[in-house]
Amino acid sequence: MENTWIYRGQEPIKIKKYLQTLGMGHRMFNDIKNGAGEFQVDHRTVRPTTKILPNQPLTIKVVPEFPNPDVQPSHGTLEIVYEDANWLVVNKPAGLASIPGPTTGDDTLLNRVTGYLMDQDSPDQRPHLITRLDRFTSGLLLTAKHQVAVSMISQQVQQHRMVKEYQAIVEGGLENDHGIIEEPIARVAGQARREVSADGQFARTEYWVEERGDDWTLVRVRLHTGRTHQIRVHFSYLGHPLLGDHLYGGQTAQFDHQLLCASHIAFDDPFTLQHRDFTIELPATFAQAMV
Repeated sequence: MENTWIYRGQEPIKIKKYLQTLGMGHRMFNDIKNGAGEFQVDHRTVRPTTKILPNQPLTIKVVPEFPNPDVQPSHGTLEIVYEDANWLVVNKPAGLASIPGPTTGDDTLLNRVTGYLMDQDSPDQRPHLITRLDRFTSGLLLTAKHQVAVSMISQQVQQHRMVKEYQAIVEGGLENDHGIIEEPIARVAGQARREVSADGQFARTEYWVEERGDDWTLVRVRLHTGRTHQIRVHFSYLGHPLLGDHLYGGQTAQFDHQLLCASHIAFDDPFTLQHRDFTIELPATFAQAMV
């Protein structure tokens, strides 16, 4: 893997400090310094303590990642929304798990991306899911193609600067057109369910009403924290579970899974220094429900 930036600052800067301003973590920098790659300035290999001058190119080269032997490649369908040398944005269908688990078998999104990269003869063949979705939640997932991309995006994820928005259909009519739900979430002992609990982790969900029906409401939701089942738990707590969500009390007569879609994702690309913004149309099941 090889990436190059042109330093546009006004004063000389050490390689480490410059890469940190772009988002690179200490561990990745140290891995490169200790033999996992090399630093080049003006196409010459340099020591990691070297200073870069204004308008000089900095290149990092990192040894490729081979496939994870615990993740079998799958060659199922992938709906690719965006792809470049560093990122893969995929629209995951409801019913496909994000990562392998005890009940998923060897056909998950991670297995499919692994198979895709192998088929493409990609130099790096161990993808890393930056965002994940519940098995029966559809929508956009961001995948890093290599370990440097993981390191460079980690600050945005940890500081909740990556925008992740969902759309959902909840039962009944919400009182307000906009609201913020701040209720702690904890795991129910011995179960997959979560619940609002005073001893849980802080969770913050913001929503806007997009459309109202006689017995349903379409909402746009933004997560400010990333707790398991957060959207589903918070709306169930309000007395408006997601349509089709059997785990949290939603009606299942018409739909066998929650009507929840990760419809929008946005982040600052640390490689191109551009803002990336992706939005998809809602699945057909949403239109079926809004009649």
